[in-house]
Amino acid sequence: MLPTTRAYTSYLLATVHSGSFAEGLAAVLPCYWIYARVGEALLAESSPDPLYARWIAAYADEGFQAVVRRVLELTDRIGEELSEAERLRAAKHFAVTARYEWMFWDAAWRGETWPV
Repeated sequence: MLPTTRAYTSYLLATVHSGSFAEGLAAVLPCYWIYARVGEALLAESSPDPLYARWIAAYADEGFQAVVRRVLELTDRIGEELSEAERLRAAKHFAVTARYEWMFWDAAWRGETWPV
């Protein structure tokens, strides 16, 4: 496991384990949401590589898109019930893991390895 992936998954596990349900939901939401949007955006072009084409098709698939819509609806519904303090904590986790999603893809692009 590369450094960024280890950091990202460790953050997710720590948040889900020690935070509220809303905080855990906010922490995992970027992964669902970003993959759905990327898959949707790439579907028209797909890829000549069968491995990438399957990845794109999986995340653009209506079944996955429906799961993402349900997760977003759940997030909206729960968000309405949160105190301001908990909403801020959830938003912080969402922002951190959205950044980790970007870092995950960037690490692969750069060929990240452990420095030592």
